[in-house]
Amino acid sequence: MEDELEDKILYQTLSKSHMKLLSKFAVGVTPLNSSLSYVWKVMRVYLLKPEVLIAGLLICLFVLYLQAAEVWSRGFIRRISSSLGFGKPGGARSGKLAMLVSAAEKHSWEERTTGSAVYAVQGRRARMEDRYVISENINNCGISLFAIFDGHGGEYAAEYAKTVLVKNINQKLQQSSAIADGKESPPTVANGKPSSDCGPDGKPDSPGSPKAANDREKDVNERYKVMNGAGSHGNGNEPPGSAATVQRRQSFRKSKTEDAIGGAGGTGAIGGSNSNNQQLENDLLSKYMGNQSPARQQVKKNLLNGTSGAGPTPVKPKTYEAQCYVQDGSINFGKIITDEVLAADFDLVEAAKRMSDFAGTTALIAVIHRSKLIVANVGDSRGVMCDYKGNAIPLSFDHKPQQVREQKRIADAGGFIAFKGVWRVAGILATSRALGDYPLKEKNLVIADPDILSFDLVDHRPQFLILASDGLWDTFTNEEAVAYVRERLDEPHYGAKSIALQSYSRGSVDNITVLVVVLKNGRFEVGSSSD
Repeated sequence: MEDELEDKILYQTLSKSHMKLLSKFAVGVTPLNSSLSYVWKVMRVYLLKPEVLIAGLLICLFVLYLQAAEVWSRGFIRRISSSLGFGKPGGARSGKLAMLVSAAEKHSWEERTTGSAVYAVQGRRARMEDRYVISENINNCGISLFAIFDGHGGEYAAEYAKTVLVKNINQKLQQSSAIADGKESPPTVANGKPSSDCGPDGKPDSPGSPKAANDREKDVNERYKVMNGAGSHGNGNEPPGSAATVQRRQSFRKSKTEDAIGGAGGTGAIGGSNSNNQQLENDLLSKYMGNQSPARQQVKKNLLNGTSGAGPTPVKPKTYEAQCYVQDGSINFGKIITDEVLAADFDLVEAAKRMSDFAGTTALIAVIHRSKLIVANVGDSRGVMCDYKGNAIPLSFDHKPQQVREQKRIADAGGFIAFKGVWRVAGILATSRALGDYPLKEKNLVIADPDILSFDLVDHRPQFLILASDGLWDTFTNEEAVAYVRERLDEPHYGAKSIALQSYSRGSVDNITVLVVVLKNGRFEVGSSSD
């Protein structure tokens, strides 16, 4: 009996201890202060009830749904409002990207048509030096022209190309189209001979013809005479292949190895070459300085006195009448663009001399006529095409000083390239071809001859074209740009705005201009333009 009584007492004691311990966990450990204890009691009484927990869960799910729906509906509502004309460019954004995008959109330009769109941002540059052109179905002739001009050293050259060059090309394209379609008759030719404004066979000389090559060689020689005619080492009558001429040209050459070493100087032939290269670079840089530079003051003085200080005046490149570019109903678009670009470059350089303006610009021009696409490129703006498979097809290739062809041409002209962050012509310009840039153009270190590429739209059946300044290509490859735009063709700007702002957010420091041309079934459906 005593053993059973002891067992009961022990059981009751242990049970009470366990109950006290469990009650502490259920009710909660008494806080150190009364305020926390009160808060905990309120939460236990009101917030931990099943109905409150269920209601809170439903509210959280509803908030998550609204967030997901807002992301989807933002673009949907913007597209509807834009189509109705109520939307403002650029929708509401959030986060760090919104701050970057809003900063870019403060200085932006845009244009939309039925088959193309362009979006340009000034970006992180102090000025906007890019220009663009959209001329769809020029005066209903069936030809469309799109162009990107990336200026440097000022806006004058890019603006000149946009207003003067494009106007001349459009006029020549319109006239040639009318003659090719039989809407206009070419001027009659006396005695059955071709007009004196055309070549001997009635059309302009092709770029690869012997006569055209001789003309280009003469033009190069004339420019070289202008450069050296008043120098102290010879006169302008020296033949191009003379020993003095070759010596002067060789003295300005500089290899990549020497560029990497730098112009610190030295002894012997290398030291002399570095010295001459430095002299050339200093001479060119002085022309790019402000109005107080001695070179610019001398230029102004020579202009006021009616003297150029450099021998005979260069001859302007030839342009021809519209009928010269039409043969058997076919238009030589490449020759039209080449002739007009070289003529405009000549006029631009002469005007820049008078105004002491040293600006230059690249030029990327695309012409679409029926199933033909012709692309002309001068400089480092770039075009790319997305074919029916989604592949990126290059429409142009950048003109960079480090390219073997360009480096050889620069060296043959007596110049050099130097690495200063990027490879530069004479340590100054990062592109080897451009319009304008007359201090470099005088020495024939930079030329304006465009590369022409032609494409058959029937073969490639492209979905769209991208023409853009190098501000985009600093942050996107051809393949990345095509894939990015392809996913956004349903946007109001066909992806041009999105990719331009994305390039800015990736850190591009240049002006960014992107032009997207949309094609349907491999053809461009044009509207009309009076340009």
